[in-house]
Amino acid sequence: MASSPLFPDNHPSTADDDDGGRDRHPRDRSIRSYLQSLLPHSIFPIDDLHRPHPHNSKISLFILVAIILAVVIAISSIVNRFNAPYLCKKDGITLICPYVKESPSLWENPYSATTSWKPCAARREGVISDLPSENVTNGYIFIHAEGGLNQQRIAICNAVAVAKIMNATLILPVLKQDQIWKDQTKFEDIFDVDHFIDYLKDDVQIVRDIPEWFTDKSELFTSIRRTVKNIPKYSPAQFYIDNVLPRVKEKKIMSLKPFVDRLGYDNVPPEINMLRCRVNYHALKFLPKIEQMADSLVSRMRNRTGGLNPFMALHLRFEKGMVGLSFCDFVGTRMEKALMALYRQKEWPRRYKDGSHLWALALQKRKEGRCPLEPGEVAVMLRAMGYPKETPIYVASGQVYGGQNRMAPLRNMFPNLVTKEELATKLELDGFRKHVTSLAALDFLVCLKSDVFVMTHGGNFAKLIIGFRRYMGHQLKSIKPDKGLMSKSLGDPYMGWATFVEDVVFTHQTRTGLPEETFPNYDIWENPLTPCMCRA
Repeated sequence: MASSPLFPDNHPSTADDDDGGRDRHPRDRSIRSYLQSLLPHSIFPIDDLHRPHPHNSKISLFILVAIILAVVIAISSIVNRFNAPYLCKKDGITLICPYVKESPSLWENPYSATTSWKPCAARREGVISDLPSENVTNGYIFIHAEGGLNQQRIAICNAVAVAKIMNATLILPVLKQDQIWKDQTKFEDIFDVDHFIDYLKDDVQIVRDIPEWFTDKSELFTSIRRTVKNIPKYSPAQFYIDNVLPRVKEKKIMSLKPFVDRLGYDNVPPEINMLRCRVNYHALKFLPKIEQMADSLVSRMRNRTGGLNPFMALHLRFEKGMVGLSFCDFVGTRMEKALMALYRQKEWPRRYKDGSHLWALALQKRKEGRCPLEPGEVAVMLRAMGYPKETPIYVASGQVYGGQNRMAPLRNMFPNLVTKEELATKLELDGFRKHVTSLAALDFLVCLKSDVFVMTHGGNFAKLIIGFRRYMGHQLKSIKPDKGLMSKSLGDPYMGWATFVEDVVFTHQTRTGLPEETFPNYDIWENPLTPCMCRA
C-alpha cells in the first residue's frame, strides 16, 4: 500500500486473530493518533484515545470528512470572492469573461414546438363587405401620427380602429414632424398607400386626401372648432360613440388631437382588436425599395463569415434622451454625471426638482429592473448565455450616450458587431437619409428577420418587433432580459461566474418570445395572442 499520513508504512496489513483483540484495529489507532495531532485535547483526551471504544473509528472518520468538506467550501468561497467583483476580468476597458459552452438552443426558440398558435387576423377572401357607401358615411376623421416611426405605426392602427367604431371615413394620416426626429416624411414616403387602402377596403373607407368640397383645408389644422381634444388615454370604444361621433356627424370633418394611445385594449370589441392586428401585420407594408434594402442587409449579415450563419439583432436603447429620462444612475466620470444632472434639470424640471431625491430614486429603479442596460452589461449577459465571441450582431440604435468609450466593452467582447452604416455603402444609404423614418424602417425589418432579437429596454420599437415575431409563428427567438436579475447579480460583490451563468440561463429559458396569455390592460402590440391568433 502507498505511503500516507493516515496509514504508516510499518503497520500490519491484517489483524492477528490470536492476539486477543489487542491490535485488532491498528488502522483506527493511527487515525486517532493523526487526529490527536490536529485537534485540541479537549476534543480527544489522550487517555480516551487508548480506550477500546467500538464507535471511535466511525466518529473520527466523520469528523475528518467534515473538516475536509469545510476546507473545500472555504477554498471555493475564497475563489468565488476573487472572481466576484465584475464576474469577468477587467483589463482597462476590456471585459474578458470565462468561456461558456455554446448550446444548440442559442439560435432556436426551444419551446416553439410546445405551442400551437397561428396568426388569424389576415383578410378573409370572398367575404362580402357590409360597409355603407361613401355617401352615407358618418363623417371624416383626420389624425396627426406623432413621434417616431413606431409610435406613428401604432397611431395609424388605432386611427383605423376608431374609424371603424364610428363608421367614419379615414383621411390618410399625416406623419407629423417630431421635435426630436426633425423629419418631414409623408405616409407615402414610407408605406405602400395602394396596398394599405386596398387591403382594408372591406373594413374601413380610407381616402388619400381631404374631400374637394371642403374648401378651407388649413382650418382643419388650426381651428379648435374642427378638433376633438382631451381624449383620455386608453379610452373605451363607447367613449368615441358617446363623445366623438356626435361632433363628427355635426361638423362632417373632425381632427383628433392628440392621438397617442387614445384607444384601450381590453375595453373594445374583439373584432376591433383583430382589425388593429390586420392593419399592423398585413396592411402596413413598407415601400419595395425599403424592403429590398433590408433584405440585402440581412443577406450580408448571414454571409459575414463566408458561409450562411445565423445572426443576432440587438436593439440598444442607450441614447442620451433615454438615459436622462430614466433618471437612473450609471457608471461615469464626475463631469459626465454633472452634465447629465444639468440636462435632466433643463428637460424635466418638475421631476428633477432640487435633485435631492434622485439618488434614492435611482437605486429603487435599478433594484426593480427599470433601468436601461448598458452596452457592457448586455455583453456580459450574452456571454453568460453562451454566445461566442464570433457571434454576428446587428445593432439598431441611435447615438449611444458616452460614444465609443461606452460601446468599447460590447465591441471588445463581440468584435463582429455592425450597424447599417458599416454594413451598407454611403451611396446606398444616401437615398434613405432624406427621411429619418426610412432609416428606422431598415432597422425594423432587419431586427424582424434576425434569428435572435435582443431588446435592452422598453419602447414601441421592441414591443412591435417581439409582437410581430410572435404573430408570425413564434419560431424566432426574442430575448427580453430580466433587468431585475441583472441588477441583483451585477451588484453582488460575491456572485461567482458559474452561479451567474446558471441564474441567467435558467431565468431566460422562458423569456424567448412565445405567445403569452393575455391579462387586463395587456399591450396588444407586444402580445397579440388573442384575438389576433388562433389555435392551429
